[in-house]
Amino acid sequence: MRDTGGNERGNRGITAWLQRCWERVRGPVDASGRRLRRPSVRRYGRYAALQFTRQQTQSRMLADDPDHLLIDYTRTMLAAMLWPSARPRIGMVGLGGGSQVKFIHRYFPDATLEVVENNPWVVGLRREFGIPDDDARLQVAIDDGAAFVAVRPGRYDVLLVDGYDETGIPPVLSTPQFYADCHAALRPGGALSVNLFVAEADLHVERLRAVFGPGQVLVIEEARMRNQVAFAWRGARPGPDAVARLLAGRDAAAIAQLQPVLERVAAALAAPPSTTTPG
Repeated sequence: MRDTGGNERGNRGITAWLQRCWERVRGPVDASGRRLRRPSVRRYGRYAALQFTRQQTQSRMLADDPDHLLIDYTRTMLAAMLWPSARPRIGMVGLGGGSQVKFIHRYFPDATLEVVENNPWVVGLRREFGIPDDDARLQVAIDDGAAFVAVRPGRYDVLLVDGYDETGIPPVLSTPQFYADCHAALRPGGALSVNLFVAEADLHVERLRAVFGPGQVLVIEEARMRNQVAFAWRGARPGPDAVARLLAGRDAAAIAQLQPVLERVAAALAAPPSTTTPG
Protein backbone atom coordinates (compact mmCIF):
# COMPACT_ATOMS: atom_id res chain seq x y z
CA MET A 1 0.00 0.00 0.00
CA ARG A 2 1.35 3.40 -0.92
CA ASP A 3 1.42 6.11 1.75
CA THR A 4 -0.02 9.16 -0.02
CA GLY A 5 -0.43 11.22 3.20
CA GLY A 6 3.11 12.52 3.05
CA ASN A 7 2.67 13.64 -0.56
CA GLU A 8 -0.58 15.40 0.28
CA ARG A 9 0.99 17.19 3.23
CA GLY A 10 3.94 18.16 1.05
CA ASN A 11 1.65 19.52 -1.64
CA ARG A 12 -0.30 21.54 0.90
CA GLY A 13 2.97 22.94 2.25
CA ILE A 14 4.11 23.93 -1.24
CA THR A 15 0.73 25.50 -1.97
CA ALA A 16 0.85 27.50 1.28
CA TRP A 17 4.42 28.63 0.53
CA LEU A 18 3.45 29.73 -2.99
CA GLN A 19 0.45 31.60 -1.57
CA ARG A 20 2.67 33.47 0.91
CA CYS A 21 5.10 34.39 -1.87
CA TRP A 22 2.23 35.61 -4.04
CA GLU A 23 0.82 37.72 -1.22
CA ARG A 24 4.23 39.31 -0.67
CA VAL A 25 4.45 40.17 -4.36
CA ARG A 26 0.87 41.50 -4.48
CA GLY A 27 1.33 43.46 -1.27
CA PRO A 28 -0.85 44.08 1.78
CA VAL A 29 -4.36 45.53 1.81
CA ASP A 30 -5.73 48.54 3.65
CA ALA A 31 -8.69 48.63 6.05
CA SER A 32 -11.17 48.75 3.16
CA GLY A 33 -9.61 45.76 1.42
CA ARG A 34 -7.83 47.74 -1.29
CA ARG A 35 -4.44 46.41 -2.34
CA LEU A 36 -1.63 48.77 -1.32
CA ARG A 37 0.77 49.85 -4.04
CA ARG A 38 4.53 49.53 -3.72
CA PRO A 39 6.18 52.97 -3.92
CA SER A 40 9.49 53.77 -5.58
CA VAL A 41 12.20 56.38 -5.12
CA ARG A 42 13.03 58.65 -8.03
CA ARG A 43 16.24 60.69 -7.89
CA TYR A 44 16.78 63.63 -10.23
CA GLY A 45 19.16 66.55 -9.84
CA ARG A 46 19.12 67.70 -6.20
CA TYR A 47 15.84 65.96 -5.48
CA ALA A 48 14.55 62.61 -4.31
CA ALA A 49 10.86 61.79 -4.63
CA LEU A 50 8.55 59.10 -3.28
CA GLN A 51 6.21 57.98 -6.06
CA PHE A 52 3.44 55.43 -6.52
CA THR A 53 3.37 56.15 -10.25
CA ARG A 54 5.78 58.02 -12.52
CA GLN A 55 3.31 60.89 -12.91
CA GLN A 56 2.41 61.20 -9.22
CA THR A 57 4.82 62.40 -6.53
CA GLN A 58 3.76 61.78 -2.95
CA SER A 59 6.75 63.43 -1.25
CA ARG A 60 9.87 65.27 -2.37
CA MET A 61 13.06 66.31 -0.61
CA LEU A 62 16.38 67.99 -1.25
CA ALA A 63 18.95 65.21 -1.24
CA ASP A 64 21.60 67.47 0.30
CA ASP A 65 19.23 68.98 2.89
CA PRO A 66 16.71 66.27 3.83
CA ASP A 67 15.33 68.16 6.86
CA HIS A 68 14.22 71.15 4.76
CA LEU A 69 10.47 71.57 4.24
CA LEU A 70 10.43 71.80 0.47
CA ILE A 71 6.65 71.85 -0.12
CA ASP A 72 4.58 74.86 1.00
CA TYR A 73 1.70 73.01 2.64
CA THR A 74 4.04 71.03 4.91
CA ARG A 75 5.06 74.31 6.54
CA THR A 76 1.47 75.53 6.76
CA MET A 77 0.35 72.36 8.54
CA LEU A 78 2.88 72.95 11.30
CA ALA A 79 0.98 76.09 12.33
CA ALA A 80 -1.11 73.66 14.40
CA MET A 81 1.80 73.90 16.84
CA LEU A 82 0.72 77.46 17.66
CA TRP A 83 -1.98 76.09 19.97
CA PRO A 84 -0.34 73.83 22.58
CA SER A 85 2.07 74.64 25.35
CA ALA A 86 5.67 73.47 25.60
CA ARG A 87 6.69 69.83 25.07
CA PRO A 88 3.79 68.81 22.80
CA ARG A 89 2.90 65.23 21.99
CA ILE A 90 2.25 65.12 18.25
CA GLY A 91 0.34 62.43 16.39
CA MET A 92 0.85 62.12 12.65
CA VAL A 93 -1.22 60.13 10.13
CA GLY A 94 0.83 59.37 7.02
CA LEU A 95 4.62 59.06 6.89
CA GLY A 96 5.42 59.41 3.19
CA GLY A 97 8.93 60.76 2.79
CA GLY A 98 8.85 62.06 6.36
CA SER A 99 9.34 65.78 5.63
CA GLN A 100 7.53 66.99 8.75
CA VAL A 101 8.88 64.14 10.88
CA LYS A 102 12.47 65.09 10.08
CA PHE A 103 11.87 68.79 10.56
CA ILE A 104 10.15 68.41 13.93
CA HIS A 105 12.64 65.82 15.17
CA ARG A 106 15.56 68.13 14.36
CA TYR A 107 14.23 71.56 15.26
CA PHE A 108 11.73 70.79 18.05
CA PRO A 109 13.58 68.56 20.52
CA ASP A 110 10.88 69.35 23.09
CA ALA A 111 8.25 67.51 21.00
CA THR A 112 7.37 63.81 20.96
CA LEU A 113 6.20 62.25 17.69
CA GLU A 114 3.98 59.22 17.13
CA VAL A 115 3.51 58.44 13.43
CA VAL A 116 1.20 55.89 11.82
CA GLU A 117 1.59 54.66 8.24
CA ASN A 118 -0.52 51.87 6.76
CA ASN A 119 1.84 50.92 3.92
CA PRO A 120 4.81 48.85 5.16
CA TRP A 121 6.63 49.47 1.89
CA VAL A 122 6.60 53.22 2.61
CA VAL A 123 8.05 52.61 6.07
CA GLY A 124 10.68 50.37 4.48
CA LEU A 125 11.99 53.38 2.53
CA ARG A 126 12.55 55.57 5.60
CA ARG A 127 16.35 55.36 5.33
CA GLU A 128 16.18 56.42 1.67
CA PHE A 129 14.66 59.69 2.87
CA GLY A 130 16.85 60.20 5.95
CA ILE A 131 14.05 59.59 8.45
CA PRO A 132 15.62 58.97 11.88
CA ASP A 133 15.33 55.62 13.59
CA ASP A 134 12.78 55.27 16.36
CA ASP A 135 13.94 56.64 19.68
CA ALA A 136 12.53 58.14 22.87
CA ARG A 137 11.02 61.03 20.87
CA LEU A 138 9.92 59.25 17.68
CA GLN A 139 7.86 56.12 17.13
CA VAL A 140 6.61 54.94 13.72
CA ALA A 141 3.84 52.32 13.69
CA ILE A 142 2.48 50.30 10.75
CA ASP A 143 -1.27 50.37 11.21
CA ASP A 144 -4.51 51.70 9.79
CA GLY A 145 -4.55 55.44 10.52
CA ALA A 146 -8.23 55.63 11.45
CA ALA A 147 -8.00 52.67 13.83
CA PHE A 148 -4.81 54.10 15.35
CA VAL A 149 -6.42 57.43 16.18
CA ALA A 150 -9.66 55.88 17.43
CA VAL A 151 -7.99 54.08 20.35
CA ARG A 152 -5.99 57.09 21.61
CA PRO A 153 -8.48 59.48 23.24
CA GLY A 154 -7.00 62.52 24.96
CA ARG A 155 -3.45 61.66 23.92
CA TYR A 156 -2.25 64.43 21.60
CA ASP A 157 -1.64 68.16 21.70
CA VAL A 158 -1.32 68.25 17.91
CA LEU A 159 -2.61 65.96 15.15
CA LEU A 160 -1.23 66.23 11.61
CA VAL A 161 -3.25 64.30 9.01
CA ASP A 162 -1.62 63.88 5.60
CA GLY A 163 -2.61 60.35 4.63
CA TYR A 164 -2.68 59.77 0.87
CA ASP A 165 -2.35 56.89 -1.54
CA GLU A 166 -2.24 56.91 -5.33
CA THR A 167 -5.99 57.66 -5.48
CA GLY A 168 -6.05 60.51 -2.96
CA ILE A 169 -7.29 60.54 0.63
CA PRO A 170 -8.32 56.98 1.63
CA PRO A 171 -12.04 56.71 2.46
CA VAL A 172 -11.34 55.71 6.08
CA LEU A 173 -9.57 59.06 6.63
CA SER A 174 -12.48 61.18 5.43
CA THR A 175 -15.50 59.96 7.38
CA PRO A 176 -17.40 61.90 10.07
CA GLN A 177 -16.35 59.18 12.52
CA PHE A 178 -12.68 59.70 11.73
CA TYR A 179 -12.92 63.43 12.42
CA ALA A 180 -14.85 62.72 15.62
CA ASP A 181 -12.04 60.39 16.68
CA CYS A 182 -9.49 63.11 15.87
CA HIS A 183 -11.41 65.51 18.12
CA ALA A 184 -11.46 62.90 20.89
CA ALA A 185 -7.73 62.17 20.47
CA LEU A 186 -6.83 65.81 21.14
CA ARG A 187 -6.23 67.11 24.62
CA PRO A 188 -8.14 70.26 25.63
CA GLY A 189 -6.49 73.18 23.85
CA GLY A 190 -5.07 70.92 21.14
CA ALA A 191 -5.28 71.40 17.37
CA LEU A 192 -5.61 69.35 14.21
CA SER A 193 -4.34 70.21 10.73
CA VAL A 194 -5.38 68.33 7.61
CA ASN A 195 -3.90 68.53 4.13
CA LEU A 196 -6.81 68.76 1.66
CA PHE A 197 -5.67 68.08 -1.89
CA VAL A 198 -9.06 66.83 -3.07
CA ALA A 199 -11.94 68.04 -5.20
CA GLU A 200 -14.42 67.57 -2.35
CA ALA A 201 -12.50 69.69 0.17
CA ASP A 202 -15.71 71.46 1.23
CA LEU A 203 -17.16 68.15 2.39
CA HIS A 204 -14.19 67.61 4.69
CA VAL A 205 -14.56 71.15 6.07
CA GLU A 206 -18.27 70.61 6.73
CA ARG A 207 -17.50 67.45 8.65
CA LEU A 208 -14.85 69.21 10.70
CA ARG A 209 -17.28 72.01 11.56
CA ALA A 210 -19.91 69.50 12.61
CA VAL A 211 -17.46 67.92 15.05
CA PHE A 212 -15.40 70.87 16.33
CA GLY A 213 -17.95 73.68 15.93
CA PRO A 214 -18.35 76.33 13.20
CA GLY A 215 -16.06 78.81 14.95
CA GLN A 216 -13.35 76.21 15.58
CA VAL A 217 -12.29 75.61 11.97
CA LEU A 218 -10.08 77.68 9.68
CA VAL A 219 -9.06 76.88 6.10
CA ILE A 220 -5.91 78.29 4.52
CA GLU A 221 -5.41 78.11 0.76
CA GLU A 222 -1.90 77.69 -0.59
CA ALA A 223 -0.97 80.49 -2.97
CA ARG A 224 1.27 78.39 -5.22
CA MET A 225 -0.52 75.05 -4.96
CA ARG A 226 -4.01 73.57 -5.15
CA ASN A 227 -3.77 72.35 -1.58
CA GLN A 228 -5.82 73.71 1.28
CA VAL A 229 -4.93 73.16 4.91
CA ALA A 230 -7.81 72.91 7.38
CA PHE A 231 -7.21 73.66 11.06
CA ALA A 232 -9.63 72.58 13.78
CA TRP A 233 -9.10 73.01 17.50
CA ARG A 234 -10.45 72.44 20.97
CA GLY A 235 -10.66 75.52 23.18
CA ALA A 236 -9.41 79.04 22.58
CA ARG A 237 -7.48 80.40 19.63
CA PRO A 238 -3.75 81.05 20.08
CA GLY A 239 -2.83 84.30 21.80
CA PRO A 240 -1.02 87.24 20.14
CA ASP A 241 2.34 85.99 21.38
CA ALA A 242 1.93 82.47 19.96
CA VAL A 243 4.35 82.88 17.05
CA ALA A 244 7.08 84.42 19.20
CA ARG A 245 6.59 81.75 21.84
CA LEU A 246 6.83 78.88 19.36
CA LEU A 247 9.94 80.24 17.63
CA ALA A 248 11.79 81.40 20.76
CA GLY A 249 15.25 79.85 20.87
CA ARG A 250 14.81 77.89 17.62
CA ASP A 251 17.49 77.37 15.02
CA ALA A 252 17.69 80.11 12.38
CA ALA A 253 16.84 77.62 9.63
CA ALA A 254 13.61 76.67 11.38
CA ILE A 255 12.65 80.31 11.93
CA ALA A 256 13.30 81.21 8.29
CA GLN A 257 11.04 78.42 7.07
CA LEU A 258 8.21 78.79 9.57
CA GLN A 259 7.91 82.46 10.54
CA PRO A 260 6.18 83.72 7.36
CA VAL A 261 3.53 81.00 7.38
CA LEU A 262 3.01 81.14 11.14
CA GLU A 263 2.40 84.88 10.95
CA ARG A 264 -0.03 84.39 8.05
CA VAL A 265 -2.04 81.78 9.95
CA ALA A 266 -1.94 83.84 13.15
CA ALA A 267 -3.29 86.87 11.25
CA ALA A 268 -6.11 84.76 9.80
CA LEU A 269 -6.98 83.50 13.27
CA ALA A 270 -7.10 87.06 14.61
CA ALA A 271 -9.36 88.26 11.78
CA PRO A 272 -13.17 88.09 11.93
CA PRO A 273 -14.35 84.48 11.48
CA SER A 274 -14.49 83.24 7.90
CA THR A 275 -14.38 79.88 6.23
CA THR A 276 -11.39 80.27 3.92
CA THR A 277 -8.36 82.51 3.92
CA PRO A 278 -6.42 82.91 0.65
CA GLY A 279 -2.70 82.31 0.61
